[in-house]
Amino acid sequence: MKATAKAHPIQGLIKYHGMRDEDLRLPYHDSISVCTAPSHTKTTVEFRPDGAEDVYRIGGDPVEGRGAERIADVVDYVRELAGIDHAVRLESENSFPSNIGFGSSSSGFAAAAMALAAAADLGMTRPEVSTIARRGSSSAARAVTGAFSHLYSGMNDEDCRSKRIETDLEDDLRIVAAHVPAYKETEEAHREAAASHMFQARMAHVHHQIDEMRDALFEADFGRAFELAEHDSLSLTATTMTGPAGWVYWQPDTIAVFNAVRKLREQDDVPVYFSTDTGASVYVNTTADYVNTVESAVADVGVDTDVWEVGGPAEILPDSAALF
Repeated sequence: MKATAKAHPIQGLIKYHGMRDEDLRLPYHDSISVCTAPSHTKTTVEFRPDGAEDVYRIGGDPVEGRGAERIADVVDYVRELAGIDHAVRLESENSFPSNIGFGSSSSGFAAAAMALAAAADLGMTRPEVSTIARRGSSSAARAVTGAFSHLYSGMNDEDCRSKRIETDLEDDLRIVAAHVPAYKETEEAHREAAASHMFQARMAHVHHQIDEMRDALFEADFGRAFELAEHDSLSLTATTMTGPAGWVYWQPDTIAVFNAVRKLREQDDVPVYFSTDTGASVYVNTTADYVNTVESAVADVGVDTDVWEVGGPAEILPDSAALF
């Protein structure tokens, strides 16, 4: 009862913010994202009938506190579905920096859910596995189905699950990842989201934004899709900044990247748009023809960069890829 899985992190395009149910991690509204590759999380899990207790490690370090509780929520649900009470060993590693705004929790819980479901021999589809991953992170549901995916809101697992969106933008999209290290507290921001006076304003327009994004992806309209993502980043940040804690994630380098992107677009007519999740790092979205120009301009700001493409769904790896 052992399996290894790999999943890619997500870039939120129309992002969810706030949870109506913290235990099941049911979001207030739908969300759409795109997975980024080759950045990934790899996770190996094993059910141990003779094990005394669960063991969770990320990057070789034990996971404790709230992080361990979130993993346990996913593990316990799989044990419930499988009708077993075996102890679990879980080892995970990331190929990219975590906790700076690049979606490590999405790929982490997606890989964990995929590996757990396979090790328990549940025989589930990816949309079904997405309901397991969602219990660790709502964004992880979309990392399970991969590429461009839509997490539907709802009050149960039949409704609140992720489904992939097919679009011709998959092949041409390039993402310049601008690394701006700054610690963030995403879970607390979600917890207090509804207390922001901007939250109801966001709720009033986000459903239309979802429809607009789905249509832009269907039409493979790059400019329309990523202009929507850019504006949604501003909307999300307005909500987080006006919550009780007044979270301000952006750093001077974040703003400098924004300015470089707008200069490329407005003065040089380059198809390029910025996007952020709850963090200081920036996704800079462009096309294959312009990626070198864009990466050079972003690097000139003085930040580290990576170039990513669209990542596929979470997948089970061969036994030879196991971490233990």
